[in-house]
Amino acid sequence: MTTDTAHRANGTSRPASTAAWAVLLPAGRYDAERLVHHDTLDLTGLDDAGRPQPGDDVAVLVDEPLRLVALGRVAAPSGARPEDPDDPQSDREAALVVTYTRRSFDEPVPTGQLTLDGPVTALDPAAYRALADRLGPPPPRRTWLVSLDLPIEADSPAEAVRLFWSYVQELGPRELPAFVSPSGDELAMQAFVLGAEANQDPEEDD
Repeated sequence: MTTDTAHRANGTSRPASTAAWAVLLPAGRYDAERLVHHDTLDLTGLDDAGRPQPGDDVAVLVDEPLRLVALGRVAAPSGARPEDPDDPQSDREAALVVTYTRRSFDEPVPTGQLTLDGPVTALDPAAYRALADRLGPPPPRRTWLVSLDLPIEADSPAEAVRLFWSYVQELGPRELPAFVSPSGDELAMQAFVLGAEANQDPEEDD
């Protein structure tokens, strides 16, 4: 699993690519990218006009309102993709593959006066750098403890484990609450559902 890297840092960033692009996430894709970690963004159904090339910089945006959620670089497509319920054209070969270099799905950043021509828009390199600067430096990484507890009736421990993974695959992050706390501070535990903090104490809802 790759980690986020600063796109421009301390004057040691890689040389600017020959082109920069803004890519708009399709409807519903933002939640999919926010709920589960992906190393790449694979998009299908794009036309051939103005296609980004491997190595080009990409600003990944979400609409209504227009916000910056990630940075990346174009990678060469690797062939047909497995079916993805969040991408109705996922059984086709990916037209555009973006390797993430920085994510901000939980805290999208306004893009100012930026306007788009469609799902993929060419950007002036200066406009791309201005978008990247809006993210600021990457936050420090730390260790978190994440757990998922399910009461399961079974006739053996092994069967309980099998049922556990079946439930996890069936329900996933859209329905199952995951509990997360900073390592060493379990009292700060929070429950997350749909990628956001969710109250799991019914008495507090009354």
